[in-house]
Amino acid sequence: MKKIAILLLCACCSLAALAQQKPAYILYNSKGKKVSYSKMLRSLQTRDIILFGEYHNNAIAHWLQLELVKDLHPKRPLVLGAEMIEADNQDELDLYLKGEINFAGLDTLARLWKNYKTDYAPLVDFAKANNLAFAATNIPRRYASKVAQGGFEALDTLSAEEKAWIAPLPMAYDPELPGYKGMLTMMGDMHGSENFPKAQACKDATMAHFILQYYRPGSLFIHFNGAYHSNNYEGILWYLQRQQPALKYATITTVVQQDIHHLLEENKGLADFILCVDEDVTPTY
Repeated sequence: MKKIAILLLCACCSLAALAQQKPAYILYNSKGKKVSYSKMLRSLQTRDIILFGEYHNNAIAHWLQLELVKDLHPKRPLVLGAEMIEADNQDELDLYLKGEINFAGLDTLARLWKNYKTDYAPLVDFAKANNLAFAATNIPRRYASKVAQGGFEALDTLSAEEKAWIAPLPMAYDPELPGYKGMLTMMGDMHGSENFPKAQACKDATMAHFILQYYRPGSLFIHFNGAYHSNNYEGILWYLQRQQPALKYATITTVVQQDIHHLLEENKGLADFILCVDEDVTPTY
């Protein structure tokens, strides 16, 4: 009887301690079941290409991106790439990776995001320290703006040099994909709204194009992008699978919730792995 009382006391203490824990994030699989980081890592190391969807100002997502790269590096040859650097800045990025220019030079020559130094420089610097390729995958913003105003036809006027910084023309486009249809719904009846999903698609197509250009058989490509570009297995992944259906893909997304201990129904199925972050985590900007 005394032993049972002791066991019950220990169980109560354990539950009390568990209730007092305040994790900043919890990982889930696509069905909303909690998964450990180690289990996710084991799964990811068997893939060819990983799309890590982030909220651009989410500190936990940026931290986990770097930790994932560090932990996968000893297990597989890595190639990194990111939406946050546009394709026409690849030369400047390569100069930095080779040590031929410093950060000040990169910041002067390339169009870096305002949160580059805090959120993306650690990834680029890891690539530099470990002699990894890092692909600048995004379409130059000025060309996406052209598409938003005039549709895909606006890209036909680009020079041959400029066309080297985008996915080959004509770009495939499926207006019935839920993500693109959702953009139309959000835009309502605004003038030219039918072109906004096309602008998103030209980004997705271009990122997929450069991911496959930099991917090498036997390597593991980890790509960092806004969650909307790969949520629901659409966007970038749709273009990748059209061109290379035999490769093994994995997606990660980021969501924010008030209560992270149970994944909201609306957040299930967004990706293979779902990084659920407490909404009180301080944003990076």
